[in-house]
Amino acid sequence: MASDHSFSGIATRYANAFFELARDEKAIDAVRRDLDRFDLLLTENPDLLRLVRSPVFGAEDRRRALTSVLEQHGIGGLARNFILLAASNRRSFALQDMIKAFRTLVARHRGEVVAQVTVAERPSDAHLAAIKDAVKSATGGQNVDLQLTVDPAIIGGLVVTLGSRRIDTSLRTKLNAIKFAMKEAR
Repeated sequence: MASDHSFSGIATRYANAFFELARDEKAIDAVRRDLDRFDLLLTENPDLLRLVRSPVFGAEDRRRALTSVLEQHGIGGLARNFILLAASNRRSFALQDMIKAFRTLVARHRGEVVAQVTVAERPSDAHLAAIKDAVKSATGGQNVDLQLTVDPAIIGGLVVTLGSRRIDTSLRTKLNAIKFAMKEAR
């Protein structure tokens, strides 16, 4: 799902402050793992995503529910506090953008390039490694931080965004191109 650009300022501010804290606490890797787990939970659980994004839920109800989810999945420490702070400040709607911004900061800190990869369904570990290798070779061998998004709407194939370059081999795009060509042929 595409993010509303009005959230990017909030996401960037939160991610920058949180990255500095994680760096100062020497907890970047632990925080990244916990945030990745939480992001995966959001992707795989529509009810949790609705809880995080919907303005219908009050801050306290959202905080209580998130505390339970984080505890069940062993997400603690700084990541837990960050997620709950965003919820308390009524900013949980931007959590996925905050996590993406945090990942970008981590990649920059490590000297990696960030590749956004969108697929229709979660790939196997072997396919994921093949995608990462292909992107790595396209960047001249730089280390790559692959940020995977699952979007069934693309039907098949994948969309890779690397900096300002975007390669769209999705079946949805190919079908749209065929549909457009057929309309033009009439």
